[in-house]
Amino acid sequence: MANMSANKNPMPTQEPSIRCKNFNEVALGYSEDNAIDEAMRCLNCKTMPCVTGCPVNVHIPQFIAKIKDGDFEGAYQIIAQSSSLPAVCGRVCPQETQCESKCVRGIKGEPVGIGRLERFVADWHNAHSDTPPVVESSNGHKVAVVGAGPSGLTCAGDLAKKGYKVTVFEALHAAGGVLVYGIPEFRLPKAIVQKEVDNLKNMGVDIETNVVIGKTLTVDELFDNGYEAVFIGSGAGLPSFMGIPGESLNGVYSANEFLTRSNLMKAYKDEPITPIMKGGKVAVVGGGNVAMDAARTALRLGAEKVYIVYRRSMEELPARKEEVEHAIEEGIEFMLLNNPVEILGHHSEDRYDSKNGFVCGMKCIKMELGEPDERGRRRPIPVEGSEFVLDVDTVVMSIGTTPNPLIKMTTEGLEVNRRGGIVVEENTGATTRDGVFAGGDAVTGAATVISAMGAGKVAAKAIDEYIQAK
Repeated sequence: MANMSANKNPMPTQEPSIRCKNFNEVALGYSEDNAIDEAMRCLNCKTMPCVTGCPVNVHIPQFIAKIKDGDFEGAYQIIAQSSSLPAVCGRVCPQETQCESKCVRGIKGEPVGIGRLERFVADWHNAHSDTPPVVESSNGHKVAVVGAGPSGLTCAGDLAKKGYKVTVFEALHAAGGVLVYGIPEFRLPKAIVQKEVDNLKNMGVDIETNVVIGKTLTVDELFDNGYEAVFIGSGAGLPSFMGIPGESLNGVYSANEFLTRSNLMKAYKDEPITPIMKGGKVAVVGGGNVAMDAARTALRLGAEKVYIVYRRSMEELPARKEEVEHAIEEGIEFMLLNNPVEILGHHSEDRYDSKNGFVCGMKCIKMELGEPDERGRRRPIPVEGSEFVLDVDTVVMSIGTTPNPLIKMTTEGLEVNRRGGIVVEENTGATTRDGVFAGGDAVTGAATVISAMGAGKVAAKAIDEYIQAK
């Protein structure tokens, strides 16, 4: 019988007072009964509007129908036809602005919990299935993929399914890209990412870590080594700063550095090998998902107080509603309509580098919203004479990232736009260099995991057509 409840089955979570002191996953996942009950809310629309909102076109009504029947493995196999990273997508994709935003049930209530169901199915499969993935017969062609993030892994997986010998070159010591260095354990456990990576390895994909394309090897050398096409999915790992006084002080981090130290360099351990804040007061500047991740990580690292400093109001906050709610529940203070103008420092002989100074506060100015800008967002305007000093010991800048220029600098014929993104054909991912394709944040700048995966799928199809036409 259909479940006509206007509300989703709630997601079980750790209690805020407990979870803010550990790095265990916040959301605990649906039980089988929860999943079946939530699946019963799906009307199985013939027009399938939810699919149009999915960048990788997962067959959503079909996999949900399998859940209704209790065929969880069958549901997973349907998702796996379109997505190489279902356990990841079920956790970090902004379903509320994608597939769920198209759900008919959302007209008079909450949409079906598509993301929660995808997560349940992927977790069920990982816990119960030990059947190795099918390894396709080799078609005799080699493709190189630069970057083991969402776009690169998706492109590699889709090409492996077509029989290509794919090698993924990753600059860091762990595969996963932003999934492992950027997203905290409490939102996306590293074991989940590793499971997805292992699935690709079992399909025949080779992954070489600690290889920086543009330094260790160039794109030209990849072609010289027999690769017939190259996909660049190197992400947008170059952090942006505001250009205000004091940003070079010790205790000022980019969100990239802060999260990488915590995630991959294990700063959360009792005796960490990397220096990072322990205790004190922390200000995170920005209002996106990365800012929420940095603020909630700081709390778990022992900060006595964490502030989100954002120059617009709550209505303009770009982070996911769920992440904002979790941050508020955990005690993070949102200082909205405020903007930093200077980071203040002092010198201390008992610290490891006194000549550069250390953060002792952040001067801010209050803002008010003016007329909308070209994107329809009201412009923040400083309020004259409203400056004040926020008492903090650590500042994390989370105001965006851009693609690293290294590959462009070492690859002839590769055009980039004014923001540093690689220029590609929209429907193929083909760049201005023959045989080189690109997708994800390396093209668009910082965006969502699922949009990067969609770009990887588009490029894989185009690479196959390119090689077969040679």
